[in-house]
Amino acid sequence: QVGLVESGGGLVQPGGSLRLSCAVSGRTSSTDGVGWFRRVPGMEHDFVAAIVWRDGFTFYGEDAKGRFTISRDNARNMAYLQMNNLKPEDTAVYSCAAHGTGRVFYSRDGYDYWGQGTQVTVSS
Repeated sequence: QVGLVESGGGLVQPGGSLRLSCAVSGRTSSTDGVGWFRRVPGMEHDFVAAIVWRDGFTFYGEDAKGRFTISRDNARNMAYLQMNNLKPEDTAVYSCAAHGTGRVFYSRDGYDYWGQGTQVTVSS
């Protein structure tokens, strides 16, 4: 089993920045990497970004590319999401998830273990 805990969410003004952290524990050797998803009321989880533990290869959703940066620290079993130039439409609960070996990265179906999520609110 794999456990994940997010932190770093909060209230920021439009144009501001936040850095989300994801602490991963448990059987991390069975996972290829970590993905970040976000969800708003009435919507499904949207893919934000993912990163592969082994080589640091990254995937980004269209809305995240150019503004958000995903990174990882393998020694600490941590993944991060740096979010810059935040917009009100970025408001959501952001969750990190452990990617299953041999599964797709862009879909929630590729992830078996999820954190509780951290709220990000972008408002003036």
